[in-house]
Amino acid sequence: MNILIFNGSLESQSNTTPTRIARSFTEHLEQRGVSVTTFHLSEAGIPLFDFSFQETPPAVIDMVSTFRNADMHIWLTPLYHGSMTGAMKNCLDWLEISAREEVPYLTNKIIGLVCWADGAQAMQGINAMDAVAKALRAWVLPYSIPIVRGNLFANNDQEISSDYLEKIQLMSALLSDRQLSNFPI
Repeated sequence: MNILIFNGSLESQSNTTPTRIARSFTEHLEQRGVSVTTFHLSEAGIPLFDFSFQETPPAVIDMVSTFRNADMHIWLTPLYHGSMTGAMKNCLDWLEISAREEVPYLTNKIIGLVCWADGAQAMQGINAMDAVAKALRAWVLPYSIPIVRGNLFANNDQEISSDYLEKIQLMSALLSDRQLSNFPI
């Protein structure tokens, strides 16, 4: 089983919120025998969605292949004005190049959603990602992790708090349960 962690933030430093969350998911999933691929949007070079290109940019072809080849996904984003980052939405829009394939978009993929915000509004980002995932014909895990950024870290910001660590472990367990791969369609 291969789970894709989609880091929809443009932050690329090793100690940022999204990389630390992605690292925690990776550790827990790998302990459960799952292969993990992390797609960092900040490193991908995805251009603005535009169908007027003569040829689809190679970075987009690679991204679409990575997304479609993963068995399941975990999407991570900070809340930006009530939604996911614009760069993340732009990236997901490029899945349109698969529209004419026999199984288009992210049909029947299972996706876990994680969003963080400085206040208590992270659920708005979850809802925005949920709408896009469903439009892409994916199934959204009925357990999401809206994060209050101020409560995410403990011990002087050195590690993820036990409360959120438990939530990450639960989502990891739910996604890596072999029975989910037989999810009814």
